[in-house]
Amino acid sequence: MNPTAVTAVGALPAWPYPLWIAHRGAGKLAPENTLAAFRLGAAHGYRMFECDAKLSADGVVFLMHDAALERTTNGQGIGGELPWHALSQLDAGSWHSHSFAGEALPTLEALARFCQANGHLLNIEIKPTPGTESATGEAVARVAARLWAGADVPPLLTSFKPDALAAAQAAAPELPRGLLVDTLWTGWLEKAQELGCAALVANHALWDSAHVARVHGAGMRCLSYTVNDEWVAQHLLALGTDGIITDRVDLFSPS
Repeated sequence: MNPTAVTAVGALPAWPYPLWIAHRGAGKLAPENTLAAFRLGAAHGYRMFECDAKLSADGVVFLMHDAALERTTNGQGIGGELPWHALSQLDAGSWHSHSFAGEALPTLEALARFCQANGHLLNIEIKPTPGTESATGEAVARVAARLWAGADVPPLLTSFKPDALAAAQAAAPELPRGLLVDTLWTGWLEKAQELGCAALVANHALWDSAHVARVHGAGMRCLSYTVNDEWVAQHLLALGTDGIITDRVDLFSPS
């Protein structure tokens, strides 16, 4: 399915993704951005996941949120400054709990195999090491285009960094994109349109009826992060938003 195909005159473009998206695999129930987390999120019924992708020093796309290794691995320094062989040896699970000790950092390719084998969908946040925005956007898009070639539903590529999205757009224009925003900075909607985005992914507190109408009127979908409270979810559903990224895979049923 082409997620940007318009189904009717004046209608929003078709949207093949589910409402509920598990943040970093399984929220806080497992070490984020590890295969263990995605397996646990799937066990809770989720069929779409959000992950963070960055670039190793030797050009391998791997999953990790922070630039620095210390919070979520037993390594030190900047992850993107190390080659993949060194990154692949790190323990990315012990920081969370003993039961996940020894869990490895996965590549995007490993996660793609898991998702495709199980019919899961993916939101890949392009999370560049500072200074590598364009290189990371291009690499993530090229790898994703290769891994999901011929897939009915491609991954959604998102980023807070317009330069990363612009590079992704140039490298793989067929993949849908979404601009992430934490504040409504001057020109946010125009930038999303310039980047050919299919979605605007905002801090949930930014959405109101006027902004939802404005984004929908521009032909884009409205997604929210990170929604962990029932009342917030109900508010977003009442506004008619299109996607909810949550840590609370144990609280919200995705069905």
